[in-house]
Amino acid sequence: MIEVKNLCKKYANKTAINDVSFCVKEGEILGFLGPNGAGKSTTMNIITGYLSADKGTVTIDGEEIFENPLVVKSKIGYLPEVPPLYPDMTVVKYLEFIFELKKIKLNKKDHINEICDLLSISDVKERLIKNLSKGYKQRIGFASALIGYPPVLILDEPTVGLDPKQIIEIREFIKRLGKKHTVILSSHILSEVQAICDRVVVINNGKIVADDTPKNLSDNFSDKNRILFQIEGDKERIKSLILGVENVSNVSVGEKIAENIYEFIVDALKDINIRRDIFNVCAENNCPILLIKLMETNLEDVFLKLTKDNLKNKDENQEGQI
Repeated sequence: MIEVKNLCKKYANKTAINDVSFCVKEGEILGFLGPNGAGKSTTMNIITGYLSADKGTVTIDGEEIFENPLVVKSKIGYLPEVPPLYPDMTVVKYLEFIFELKKIKLNKKDHINEICDLLSISDVKERLIKNLSKGYKQRIGFASALIGYPPVLILDEPTVGLDPKQIIEIREFIKRLGKKHTVILSSHILSEVQAICDRVVVINNGKIVADDTPKNLSDNFSDKNRILFQIEGDKERIKSLILGVENVSNVSVGEKIAENIYEFIVDALKDINIRRDIFNVCAENNCPILLIKLMETNLEDVFLKLTKDNLKNKDENQEGQI
């Protein structure tokens, strides 16, 4: 449905994106991630036709956006991080305005009522937008992106400003949208991306550094030789006991769980199971093990590993400005 090929964009002497390529299948929800300044917004703005590219192509549903911009844009619903609302309009008048702007052929009243019901904003249809909460304004922006039911939805931070209940509702709504629409979702809430998206693309320093499912990324970056223990006893004594176990390379003390109960993060030499030996030494020294758990790598851990150079450069730049 969406094919981004060899995109390049420079601002003056700074390269924003360099040879960015990826595809999104029909009905797929793609998470598009990157730290600030990595080229994420530039890429999304080019896909929506808001910016031109110095090089490369964007094809949506078989149409190239720079050759047929009006045709391609009619296939896209875009929700920017700050929805471009008109505060002195009522909700229904604003959505009617968007309907006319998009030149939709459906029955206007029925279509807008259906969109309002989908996003639970029917009860505020006649109210001025300026008098509504940030959460409602975000929903109205979402509604404007859905007008005409475009096959492609590009959502930039769609849950910003929503309360926890609304966030869950919008997440479920986006999942349902993925059955009929192709979705590109950008979010800084990585647990949200992990819960919603079928695939994740990570951009860093203007280049794609990862493109895979959340599970595969977590599996590929997981440290299978790192184990979490919860053990009862004197923490320094336990640490010393574990360090004395053969094939243990490192032990660090984590959180205090309760009185005299601590977490211990233990690193083993590659492909060696040390759990039985640690169990035995703790049992012999009357230090009960309450939990043993392989350390799992979540999407946040993967993101930090993939973008560490970008974050390091950002910190160095800030130090130079102090």
